[in-house]
Amino acid sequence: QVQLVESGGGLVQAGGSLRLSCAASGRTFYSYAMGWFRQAPGKEREFVAVIRSSGNTDYADSVKGRFTISRVNLKNTVYLQMNSVKPEDTAVYYCAASTVRTTTASEYAYWGPGTQVTVSS
Repeated sequence: QVQLVESGGGLVQAGGSLRLSCAASGRTFYSYAMGWFRQAPGKEREFVAVIRSSGNTDYADSVKGRFTISRVNLKNTVYLQMNSVKPEDTAVYYCAASTVRTTTASEYAYWGPGTQVTVSS
């Protein structure tokens, strides 16, 4: 079992930066692929970024070059550094854990409750 809690969301102006954190419980955190997803009102949940246990990363095209995912296994924490944010980045951001290498939401077994990010223009 893995429990996840996101933090760091809030209101930011377009062009600004924000760092999201996801704290995880469990002694096997290091073995999970950790992903960030987001869901805007009226839209499907979409993949943002993933970092695998190896440290390899993948990003959605819409955030590539602006967002950076990282993890500190000793702290059981994964981060999402968001730079040059845009109004279209406004969404609830979710942290998730998977035992497989994937960018597909349905393959993530564990989810946090989410944190709201609002980007003003």
